[in-house]
Amino acid sequence: MSSKKLLSWLYLISLVLLLWTSEVVAIAPGNTKYPALFAFGDSILDTGNNNNLRTLSKCNYPPYGRDFPGAIPTGRFGDGKVLSDVITEGLGIKEQLQAYLDPNLQDKDLPTGVCFASGGSGLDPLTAGSQGVLTMGDQLKRFNEYVGKLNAVAGAENATAILNSSLYLMSAGNNDIAYTYLSARLSPMPFPAYADFLVNSTSTFIRDLYALGGRKFALLAALPLGCLPSGRASAGGILCSVLANEYAQLFNTKLSSMSSSLSSELADSRIVYIDVYEPLLNLIQNPNQFGFRVANIGCCRVQTLLCNPLNPITCLDIPDYVFWDAAHPSEKAYRTLAPAIVQACSNM
Repeated sequence: MSSKKLLSWLYLISLVLLLWTSEVVAIAPGNTKYPALFAFGDSILDTGNNNNLRTLSKCNYPPYGRDFPGAIPTGRFGDGKVLSDVITEGLGIKEQLQAYLDPNLQDKDLPTGVCFASGGSGLDPLTAGSQGVLTMGDQLKRFNEYVGKLNAVAGAENATAILNSSLYLMSAGNNDIAYTYLSARLSPMPFPAYADFLVNSTSTFIRDLYALGGRKFALLAALPLGCLPSGRASAGGILCSVLANEYAQLFNTKLSSMSSSLSSELADSRIVYIDVYEPLLNLIQNPNQFGFRVANIGCCRVQTLLCNPLNPITCLDIPDYVFWDAAHPSEKAYRTLAPAIVQACSNM
């Protein structure tokens, strides 16, 4: 090849690389799929909304937050970041998802999304009402209030674009099944009817978010509740509660079916059911395959659901534990589950 042709080829290659690099630089700083994420539901997504509520369902005290940046107990139900944080981070939106009721929330945080979830909440108003936390209706009211603030901060046109193209993440049903139905026995319905009630409530909630601008929804399945440390305790402390798992699976089947039918009904919407039941169950049953050692008890060894603020001593080897306390996975467990969830959300 002549030197002239070689120079031409080198110039062409350099130009292609320059254009490719420029494109990467243009899209790398922010998320290319969703400008924001909004989280609704229960404690696996709550990033601190319960802190100033009159409820015992809060964890803004040590040892919570032990592995959070700065070792700060922010009100997240875990040792560090919770699932909503990890998903928000994985999607490239921002490093953590602020709680809407955080008094330190700033206007600049609003366009990239906030969390409305409340630990202890559920689809049945009795679930949240009996614990003094935010019902799903309360969360919807807060979101409606947020829309007004977003309009003021970003302008009506930009706000509409953000709302239409953002991801709406929801985890609800866990407390309804484990607490309201099985533990407190607050509902007289046969469980299949109760599951229908929960799924219909989810459908109504999505419709309400859709009316406010939401178009893309990710619905997380109920967890394998019988195999959480609290679920094992209800079954005697060693084996998983078969009944709790059966109820969770029935709810999940109905939730999956509803998400498909509702997505086809609401114009320009995308509603995806994301299975976290089987991945977490696999993690619990085969901890060694994922770098864990203990899956039957939490690092914070307690008889109740949450760690004791009067005894903030925990295990020294948290990376070995699938669970942080009796009901919530550790940050490492969330990070193990998150890639598949992030991929499912990215494919919507």
